[in-house]
Amino acid sequence: MRIGCLLGCVVLLGLCFLAPGCASSAQERLGMAVEFCDHAASAYIAKHMGWFEEQGLAFDHYDTYLTGMSLASALGKGDIDVAYMCLAPAISAYANGGLSIKIVAGTHRYGYGLLVDPDRVNSVEDLEGAGIRIACPREGSPLDLLLNKLIEQYGLDRDLVLSKVQRVPPAQVLLALEAGRVDAGFCSEQFSTMGEELGFDLLVDAEDLWPGMQGSVVVVTEELLLNHEDVVKTLVELTQRAIEYIEAQPADAAAIVASELQIAGDDVLPLEMDYLSSGLSVTPETVLKSLTTRMECGVQVDEEAVQAQIDYMAALGYINSSFEAGEILDLRFVAE
Repeated sequence: MRIGCLLGCVVLLGLCFLAPGCASSAQERLGMAVEFCDHAASAYIAKHMGWFEEQGLAFDHYDTYLTGMSLASALGKGDIDVAYMCLAPAISAYANGGLSIKIVAGTHRYGYGLLVDPDRVNSVEDLEGAGIRIACPREGSPLDLLLNKLIEQYGLDRDLVLSKVQRVPPAQVLLALEAGRVDAGFCSEQFSTMGEELGFDLLVDAEDLWPGMQGSVVVVTEELLLNHEDVVKTLVELTQRAIEYIEAQPADAAAIVASELQIAGDDVLPLEMDYLSSGLSVTPETVLKSLTTRMECGVQVDEEAVQAQIDYMAALGYINSSFEAGEILDLRFVAE
């Protein structure tokens, strides 16, 4: 059952590809998954501007998923060939799910933060205080990695802090804060920025906790890369074109992303909450601040940054063992 829901996640798109220069070729049906938040701004802009269609890519259907972790599971079902997703779930899908996938480009660095109720929390050390409640998505998510980084960087009592953590789906963290059910919550963008507008403080963000942290990436199946290299090259080029548009026309780009999120909200799956009934909405002003101050958009991917995330997930026990970042990277189409 598809129910409208405007919170962070992932959009499942089907598309048909007719090979350029071969009008008699049979169409290939491909599935694309895109985060349902402004982490995937480049994909939303390319779609809105009609660039996919211009290059021979046409969307067949448009479904959305609420979490990157849900997307990682969906990848295993074989319905998705292309995904704009956070790096951590992509690593999990490769290492734990045994999926044959490649990261072919980045979309942004950072894009996560810790929101707090300023009446209850004024410093990181306050998180250890009596009665303080913390919301964070499930273990192995990017926000959970930052929770662990926070504990280490500030020398907090791990057992004490973790005993205060409520594992809340990403779509519910901001509303849990607004309802007073928690005093601090780890949020992805654009929700961190939305929280500030509601009066919460951004205590620390991803750049504070993890300099150089890769946020989201463009992932394709190895089968697609092998059989339709031209499609992958086009996707990377359009991602770059959209990021250049964000840099050149940030206000227009923000308005496009905000409008696309509203449209995609009609088909959010799986249902974790009815966001539309909350009265919150994503505005162009919110997206503009998010894109220009909370994230660094770009297709470049630092192999050392990917390796650091792989190693950290292995150290925490979220993947079975570490592996060389080069195994999952194929950046041949990323311009220098």
